[in-house]
Amino acid sequence: MKMYRSHVMICRGTGCSSSNSEQIAKNFEEQIKMHGLDEEVIVERTGCFGLCALGPIVIIYPEASFYSLVKPEDIEEIVKEHLVKGRVVKRLLYAETVAEDRIKSINEVNFYKKQHRVALRNCGVINPENIDEYIAFDGYKALSRCLTELKPEEVIDIVKRSGLRGRGGAGFSTGMKWEFTAKAQGDIKYVCCNADEGDPGAFMDRSVLEGDPHSVLEAMTIAGYAVGGSQGYIYVRAEYPIAVKRLGIAINQARAYGLLGKNILGTDFSFDIELRLGAGAFVCGEETALLASIEGQRGMPRPRPPFPAVKGLFGKPTLLNNVETYANICQIINNGPEWFASMGTEKSKGTKVFALGGKINHTGLVEVPMGTTMREIIYEIGGGCPNGKAFKAAQTGGPSGGCIPGEKLDVPIDYDNLTALGSMMGSGGLIVMDEDNCMVDIAKFFLEFTVDESCGKCTPCREGTKRMYEILDRITKGKGEEGDIAKLETLAKNIKNSALCALGQTAPNPVLSTLRYFRDEYEAHIREKRCPAGVCQALLQYRISEEKCKACGICAKQCPVSAISGKPKTPYVIDQEKCIKCGACMEKCPFKAISRG
Repeated sequence: MKMYRSHVMICRGTGCSSSNSEQIAKNFEEQIKMHGLDEEVIVERTGCFGLCALGPIVIIYPEASFYSLVKPEDIEEIVKEHLVKGRVVKRLLYAETVAEDRIKSINEVNFYKKQHRVALRNCGVINPENIDEYIAFDGYKALSRCLTELKPEEVIDIVKRSGLRGRGGAGFSTGMKWEFTAKAQGDIKYVCCNADEGDPGAFMDRSVLEGDPHSVLEAMTIAGYAVGGSQGYIYVRAEYPIAVKRLGIAINQARAYGLLGKNILGTDFSFDIELRLGAGAFVCGEETALLASIEGQRGMPRPRPPFPAVKGLFGKPTLLNNVETYANICQIINNGPEWFASMGTEKSKGTKVFALGGKINHTGLVEVPMGTTMREIIYEIGGGCPNGKAFKAAQTGGPSGGCIPGEKLDVPIDYDNLTALGSMMGSGGLIVMDEDNCMVDIAKFFLEFTVDESCGKCTPCREGTKRMYEILDRITKGKGEEGDIAKLETLAKNIKNSALCALGQTAPNPVLSTLRYFRDEYEAHIREKRCPAGVCQALLQYRISEEKCKACGICAKQCPVSAISGKPKTPYVIDQEKCIKCGACMEKCPFKAISRG
């Protein structure tokens, strides 16, 4: 393998790609060639580095200089100064890496220093389209060991002893699921990967597939060996074009190297993997709906039992895990189950990847040991809420999860604690909300999503969620009535107890959790016709402070419906009947004399 003195690592994940990182890579290549450095410096297109708020990101090794918010026009300067003259361009470095006497390493940055990367270990480190780089970082070492040193039952025992639980939903024991599938009777068995990441704000699986696709292929092949499977399918949503492309490249490379297909590594074990593209239906994240979609049927869940381990894809025993679950397998095989079990809590072992989004300074991917508190993630890693706003709640588990309030910030995050709080781990989306968020509106948002995404097969989900949404919609429009809260709770209970699949059964969670912790906001909407957060437009009123108003008339000039009037030296007033609540007056008032509430 050719040696280079410098490696220019450029994020080509979805986030940075949307901010022109491919042009940045091309500019680097042109400038490097122009200066005659193409034999000394290599440009590598990687997956996500994690700190998405600072993209596009470029890291240059061996100095590990962390350039953030890079623009195509910055490249000429970086090449001339850094790569030619050996002088770091400090103005383009991430500010937190610049100390008075030195440049800090990436692991000293607050966003990274509390993280422990297992599933994300290769993201931002290797070129995901180069199998040799994956192999250089112990890639396919675990598969080789399994096929040459371990019996299938020994592989399953290692996974069981690790304590790994499924990272896509309720957290069922991965080892037990593998064992059930291995013991099931069937002439053909399948191994499937759920890459249909549909939660709003979730992008963990996408980033693993974009940054380290071989880790999933290797783990699925190991799973095939362990359970007796011969064919694998990765069900990935078509809206992930970069992930789809890189998976296709990785599959072809693995076949060319004899790591997929017939007689893998010269053994009598054969296993292959194919892609199946989903059309973006949220319900296809449910395992039986996903399998129906792979079969070419409409993606709708079916009653269980029988479970997929007994009767799954095409009626055959099927193992189904999600991307992050598979991304842990090779490290468990290589480092031992005790190593993995040493991280986390008693019942939730290992690490968890979260997609940190919403009202947070450092949006991005975070991987921390189970048991890390929400406070550590939001404040020490995420940098808190922007503009000094107070943290209000965090939604975990997407539409199937719930809101965790500020007073629960110090509860260790694991499967059981989140369930006790009225939420769930889910795939790992973590959406932060500040004091300006209305919790009734948040519940309405998630219910609207569920209504739109319901497959319609069962009445409780199809009709019940719609009725819940209608009540929430009325409340946010100032038409809430006494008894609405009781109706919501009754509907929620009935849906949870009678919906066909887990997605329907968990659909009421956002409403129940916000009622549990923010009931006073519901009551204010219903009884006082007031939105405490000032979000629900129908309940808003803009008022001009007599003390602060300077009678300048700027607000009146901005009002599109002439709802504001006044005279010189007299405070202006807003006609509430005419006001359309657009907020233009408050935005333009230079004296902050207009308030909303």
